[in-house]
Amino acid sequence: MENQQNLISGEEEIDTNEMKGKYLTFWTDKQLFGVPISDVVQIIGKQEITPIPDSPSYAKGVINLRGDIIPVIDVRLRFKKEEVEYDEHTCIIVTKIEENHIGFIVDSVDEVTTISDENISPAPRMSKDHTTAYLTGIGKVENKVVMLLDTSKILNEKEIEIVNNAAKAQ
Repeated sequence: MENQQNLISGEEEIDTNEMKGKYLTFWTDKQLFGVPISDVVQIIGKQEITPIPDSPSYAKGVINLRGDIIPVIDVRLRFKKEEVEYDEHTCIIVTKIEENHIGFIVDSVDEVTTISDENISPAPRMSKDHTTAYLTGIGKVENKVVMLLDTSKILNEKEIEIVNNAAKAQ
């Protein structure tokens, strides 16, 4: 875990060409997901979470990360999976969506991997008019299938506003 603690410092300049095609992969409910490494600020172990009254069930609360109050979302609950107890593998992936930091609680972090465009298939259409909103594609890495996520779409604008307003009130 120590080598995962400061994947990318929020202070460093990021070379977007160097980040292209790189994803942080993580497990949630025995499914492998990936988010662009450019969206990841930091990976931290589980922390004490302060609940926020009247928030959605997947919004677990806020954490204090070096003086910054960051809302945290349980990815399992957001994806309508069964809630489980957190364990020693549970991590919080801190991301930056526009100007907001949001933490995503995941079962465990897998690795940083490169997925070339030719190994990414389009997100499946669930109906004639609907593609799963937060998926950008399906990646293939060796013998693994990776659901590639758009972190800015895991929560819609209204949900981001609700979570951030609740965090600011703390």
